[in-house]
Amino acid sequence: MSLGTRELKRRIKSVGNTHKITKAMEMVSAAKMRKAVENVLATRDYANLAWTTILHLSEKTDTVHHPLLQKRTVTNVALIVISSNRGLCGGFNNAVVQKAMNSIRKHEKNIKKTDIITLGTRARDLLLNEDQTVTADFIKQDVTTSAAEVSSMVHMIIKDYTEKKYDKVMVAYTDYVSAVKQQARVKQLLPIDPNPEEYLGIVGKSAGIEMTKEFISEKKEKYLKKGDMNFEYIFEPNPRAVLEKLMPRLLEVQIYQAVLESDASEHSARMMSMRNASDAATDMIDGLTLVFNQARQSAITQEIAEISSGKAALENK
Repeated sequence: MSLGTRELKRRIKSVGNTHKITKAMEMVSAAKMRKAVENVLATRDYANLAWTTILHLSEKTDTVHHPLLQKRTVTNVALIVISSNRGLCGGFNNAVVQKAMNSIRKHEKNIKKTDIITLGTRARDLLLNEDQTVTADFIKQDVTTSAAEVSSMVHMIIKDYTEKKYDKVMVAYTDYVSAVKQQARVKQLLPIDPNPEEYLGIVGKSAGIEMTKEFISEKKEKYLKKGDMNFEYIFEPNPRAVLEKLMPRLLEVQIYQAVLESDASEHSARMMSMRNASDAATDMIDGLTLVFNQARQSAITQEIAEISSGKAALENK
């Protein structure tokens, strides 16, 4: 067998081994994705309702009752960036980091400093490559199952905002839409800004409605005229005591939900990436096998021609 066919056989075997690895990783990611999607769907309605409650509270409650309701001139910003710990998930990490960088560049002229807080090692590494300073880096699990896993970050954020270290807190994460679609997003957590578009976005997402510009424009006008928030809260025993317990918990739910959305998006992206890699390996094996068969057929034809020529030469003697 010629050197060319030996090299082709070696390449086919090598690509076949790669195919086995990518297929196994696809199956692992699919299992993690199912668990992560179950988690995010189980809490999404509660998280959306919690955020709607925060928006209502910020509009209807006097800001003196809790420091998290207070607004001030923005000079220092904290940006939480949620990513994965590992790669091999397509453009998942690059998309959320790029979204965070765009947000920083958009507002850098109007603020003094942006402190970046990362959850996931890939965001930390990518941001450091962009010459950004990461002030805090928290450990992230492959599949987050409890709000307690983000409680230390939430406590730090609340403490720093209350002590006026930060005037605005934002979170960059990847919103899970479907197994084939994930959308990087930057959301403002503090100060709480109750605007109709944010409220309609929450309602629409819960109902599975696509939030087009035309839909938001139409519903926004009706929302403002109707006054959907035209009610008051009654606090027992008093607003300060209730908000002291409620506000940190509601904020924790938002960060926890952002992590769950990111988890589901990560494993979906990795599953699709590994599936595409497996399909590409299969196509490459088919192409190499065809070339190998053609080369082997050519070599056999050449050997037969040489044997026939040798036999004819002997018979002519």
